[in-house]
Amino acid sequence: MSGAAPDPFGNALIRPGRSAPGPDGRRKVHPLTPLVHGLRVVPVIVVIGVSLVSRGRPEGEGAAVLITLGVALGLAIVVTGLRYVAWRRLTFWFDSDGDLRVDSGVLTRQERRLQLSRLQSVEVVAPFNARLVGLAEVRVETAGSSHSKAVLQFLTTAEAQDLRNEIVARAAGVRPDAGEAPEQVLVTVPPGELVASLLMRGTTVLLLLLTVAVIIPTVIAAGPAALGLVVLGGVPIFTVFSEFSSYYGFTIARSDDGLRLRHGLLRTAHQTVPPGRVQAIGFVQPLLWRRRGWVRVRLNVAGMSRDGRGGEQAYTEHTLLPVAPWPVARAVVAHVLPGVDIESIALEPAPARSRWRAPIQWHQLGVGWDDRVLVAKRGRVTRHWTVMPHQRTQSVRVTQGPWQRAVGLASVWFDSTPGPVKVVALHRDAAQAQELALAQAQRASSARARDRTTRWAQPPP
Repeated sequence: MSGAAPDPFGNALIRPGRSAPGPDGRRKVHPLTPLVHGLRVVPVIVVIGVSLVSRGRPEGEGAAVLITLGVALGLAIVVTGLRYVAWRRLTFWFDSDGDLRVDSGVLTRQERRLQLSRLQSVEVVAPFNARLVGLAEVRVETAGSSHSKAVLQFLTTAEAQDLRNEIVARAAGVRPDAGEAPEQVLVTVPPGELVASLLMRGTTVLLLLLTVAVIIPTVIAAGPAALGLVVLGGVPIFTVFSEFSSYYGFTIARSDDGLRLRHGLLRTAHQTVPPGRVQAIGFVQPLLWRRRGWVRVRLNVAGMSRDGRGGEQAYTEHTLLPVAPWPVARAVVAHVLPGVDIESIALEPAPARSRWRAPIQWHQLGVGWDDRVLVAKRGRVTRHWTVMPHQRTQSVRVTQGPWQRAVGLASVWFDSTPGPVKVVALHRDAAQAQELALAQAQRASSARARDRTTRWAQPPP
């Protein structure tokens, strides 16, 4: 590499370094990896200890306290020991074709090969427990089956950045030691705007109103016996904080190797989405955001949402922008789809008789396309605009329910990879829906023949 990369997480407990590869080029993750996994049990030990101490120590309970803490500590030791065995068997390297190999497993050995020409995203993530000792993990996603991903836990943050740079360089088809490409910051989401947007969502407002209308009067009437409901009433606040922590400091930067996304307060992440890997884009605008002109931008990226991730990552892995004014969102999407002007594409409205099937949103339905993308619009309370490059169309299908058949309507679904963005032209004339489906299938076939999204940094032949 061209030198140690700066630590994006601000940690300095472990000095930058690179694990020495073996004679066959194999490398190992950091020796402190088992300890980091063991640290996950520490909060459980702390909670148990605090709860026991708060109850006091009547005669005869001292032994029970020691036994409980001993079991918790023993669990931490067992977790660390098991992870130590797994650490000894985990190695990774690049083969002669430049693809990433990962050899792991204790009872069942498995060796995976990730074809980097099909790279979908590479992410450097630093969970809170890993940040305490200056480590981070590298997540690599490639297009393919549910096994076409790898998580390397853990490396020093500098080494994780170096590995990320090498993976991106190999995927781009340039020298592995090319180093990190320079970047240009496009937008950073202000914390105040982020908090306001989370509080102004319909679900948050409804939950808070429910708290005021039901829980507080119940507590007043029932007294201390209903104090548990106050905790339940704090659920929307906890949800807002969790999302705020995930999206905190959300920054988008543009570079030759794609878009770089950085975000997180407790768990920080640095994700790179290479050029041409986005399958579909969705703009979401809740009702209370319209006055400010805010939207959220979501993505479908091949290789994600196959392992049922939850927690903070469930919020962020498909998010291009958590909140932004419409002009800013359009400008950012223009970097994902260069040369595409979404607002210049005229949308064909749904027929007037669609009001019998969708009386609230029928006049918000529309679909349009140009020679590069297809655009669809739907929703009345929460509005959705979806954009799909023609070559990313996985399949096209026409559906017609009983109510639609009665009024001669049908819906056309343009299937993408798994993700939150659903591209659909709702409630079209049945004959026109069939024509639209056939035409989109032809556009997709022609676009795929011209597509060139692997080895994007190499000049065309």
